[in-house]
Amino acid sequence: MNGSVNFVAIRRQFNFRGIEMGRWVTPAERDRAAVNFYQALCDLMSALQGPEPLISLRGTLGLQYGKGGRPGVAAHYVPATRQLSLAKNAGAGSLAHEWFHAFDHYIGEKMFVTAGNMDFASSHWLENHVIHPHRLNTLLADCFRAIMLSENGSEPSELFRCSQLMDEKLKVLYYAKPEEMCARAFEAFIEDAQPKSAFLVKGSRYSDEAKLGLYPKAEQRQRINHTFQDYFFTLGRALHHELGAT
Repeated sequence: MNGSVNFVAIRRQFNFRGIEMGRWVTPAERDRAAVNFYQALCDLMSALQGPEPLISLRGTLGLQYGKGGRPGVAAHYVPATRQLSLAKNAGAGSLAHEWFHAFDHYIGEKMFVTAGNMDFASSHWLENHVIHPHRLNTLLADCFRAIMLSENGSEPSELFRCSQLMDEKLKVLYYAKPEEMCARAFEAFIEDAQPKSAFLVKGSRYSDEAKLGLYPKAEQRQRINHTFQDYFFTLGRALHHELGAT
């Protein structure tokens, strides 16, 4: 990007539906955030080997910074409004996780015959819904299988077991939800691509959650990374071809 990085230029380059700033974000904070967002989005695009329309989900995704936050939550994705929100002082490192939530939601209706506009593809896959026949859908199903099932597909994965244990300990249903396991697996995939930006992802290797097995490890991590790479390389190539043909 030539010249200074700002959110107007980011919105134009990636074609986000909109980018909103919170009332308490100062001009200096906004400018710093724009630089961080831009580096993170470029790193994400590089890791996925796809063009800008992939990052903005064909212009359907909106971004918020320092706005629409929830107490104690660094970042979140809102399916109803298709908004990805990062908190002003605590959202760094959360972008990859929340972007995958947005992608998982966006692709649901395109992957599954019965998916509604609030459904996540990962949850629909686990519930064994009918998939639209397409090579990309088959490849994404391979990603979900590698994340949630053992290598032979006969039992839950190690990631699922660790996630379920944590939920039992905390008396919640969070870590073992399909969309949460898949977002954390995606974080690991992106972090293993060695992005420059810690604003994009951090913590899938050495954090307390990683030590508890809440991110994929060892052989399962390699297997998941391989399936994500196959999927996003194929998707990115198709999108690049589509853009070249227009």
